[in-house]
This record gives sequence, C-alpha cells and structure tokens, in this order.
Amino acid sequence: MLERENALLNSRDVARLLDMSPDRVNEYARKQILPAFKAGRQWRFRKQDIASFKRQLRGATAA
Repeated sequence: MLERENALLNSRDVARLLDMSPDRVNEYARKQILPAFKAGRQWRFRKQDIASFKRQLRGATAA
C-alpha cells in the first residue's frame, strides 16, 4: 500500500484526477499551487500529495 501512495504521476494523470487540463496542472505546478517537482523537463507529482490537495479543494468548496 505504501508503494501506491508514493507513486509518481505525470500531468495527464493529475489532470484526470482533478478534472482539469494538463496545461492547468502544469501552471499550478509552476506557481507552486500543486506540490510537484521536475524530472527532466516534465513535472512529476506524488500521488499522496495530489490526494491531499484534492481533499483540501473539496473542503474549500464546501465552506
């Protein structure tokens, strides 16, 4: 289970999870809205960080 939480995602994977475009995901990564790091020229995201971001997003829209 720990391996799945530490899995790395690319922008397209994150875009599907958050229902937004890959370009928007990359923009959020550049602006440090989404926790991410660069692997070469591509952004990478830890699955657990995205899950946490999604929970925060859901909490913010419920308020």
